[in-house]
Amino acid sequence: MNDSIPVSSALDEETARAEVYGLLAALYYAPPTPELMAQLRVAVTEAPTAGGFLEEPWREVVAAARAVSDAAVAAEFDALFGGVGKPEIYLFGSHYLSGFLNEKPLAALRTDLAALGLGRDDTMSETEDHFAYLCEVMRYLIAGEDVEVANLSQQQKFFTVHMQPWVSAMCDTVAAHPKARFYAALAGFTRAFLAVETQGFDMLG
Repeated sequence: MNDSIPVSSALDEETARAEVYGLLAALYYAPPTPELMAQLRVAVTEAPTAGGFLEEPWREVVAAARAVSDAAVAAEFDALFGGVGKPEIYLFGSHYLSGFLNEKPLAALRTDLAALGLGRDDTMSETEDHFAYLCEVMRYLIAGEDVEVANLSQQQKFFTVHMQPWVSAMCDTVAAHPKARFYAALAGFTRAFLAVETQGFDMLG
């Protein structure tokens, strides 16, 4: 997972978008490393991508990172998304789209990933419809070298089919959970960032 922090508004917009997806992937996949938390606490609070709409949600993430210890945020991650058996909150698209894990939405996703030449890493314990995995795919479609795959049209198609229909519901679930503190702030930023992405893709027609 990419642990870089999108700290400079001088970055070109595509690089910034890729870095935000990489950051979200890292934060939703596992408890953040002490290094990542340290970066977040000193991150500038101006918007990581162009446009003021993201500034306030981003400021709240930085403030939340400064307000919690590394141990507390790791415990929060485990309380919300980990544990033995059924987690408090699912981060899988199939759960939100069909009500069950490993259902038709996951099969459709795997078909589309194969068409992009992408597959699941054998070391990954989660299925491909995990939100962090989808963020990594988006990061690749933005920043990848293969222009046949990494282009705006593929980004729009993948986002519209595999993320847009359910991620807002996931963010609402995280934000409303009584145990969520840092992740409530992150859910707010995630929702805002993906709303900007939705608007951008809608403008493409």
